[in-house]
Amino acid sequence: MKTFSDADGEKAVRAARMIVESYVNKRKLTNLDLPEEFSENGGVFVTLKTHPDEELRGCIGYPEPIMPLRDALIDSAISAASRDPRFPPVSSAELPELTVEVSLLTPPEPINVSNPDELLSKVKIGEDGLIAERGWTRGLLLPQVPVEWNWGVEEFLRETCRKAGMSREAWRDPETKFYKFQAEVFSEEKPNGNVKREILSGRDGCNR
Repeated sequence: MKTFSDADGEKAVRAARMIVESYVNKRKLTNLDLPEEFSENGGVFVTLKTHPDEELRGCIGYPEPIMPLRDALIDSAISAASRDPRFPPVSSAELPELTVEVSLLTPPEPINVSNPDELLSKVKIGEDGLIAERGWTRGLLLPQVPVEWNWGVEEFLRETCRKAGMSREAWRDPETKFYKFQAEVFSEEKPNGNVKREILSGRDGCNR
């Protein structure tokens, strides 16, 4: 797994906030201070949460490294603020009460099993994020989510299937494919506040 420094993570979060604020306030986006590594392809999710309640306000991203990380971060930040179908677009008045979180992802890898029960030993809570896929149906949960909700592996599999629009027991169907990935997560402690690296074990918060 490629490791980003705390300074890299802070720059990513600061950039994501600048992108969101520029978009919402209809201002031109100025030069972003991002590490050189962000010119390489990478996966990323941007999450917006209310403060101090930590209610989800938007979360969108790119699980696969299909474009430079810089471009993926820009699009994900704008989408989290304006295109998450679960929420109305973020308003200017909300910006001072929102925190920004950036998850920098490894490429998803297929979880190969001979029967679905083997999935229970292939997924690590607090380390792996999951993608469930069957046909054109697909759903993703970040590795933060099962920790925040105190799920075990089976519940994590079920909820990922539910996120994909399948039944919760679809994880037992051999036709359902799973992929796993890891994430380095950086977030503001408060709006425009210090940025910290999240330690996934023991977190409390909201679903993605």
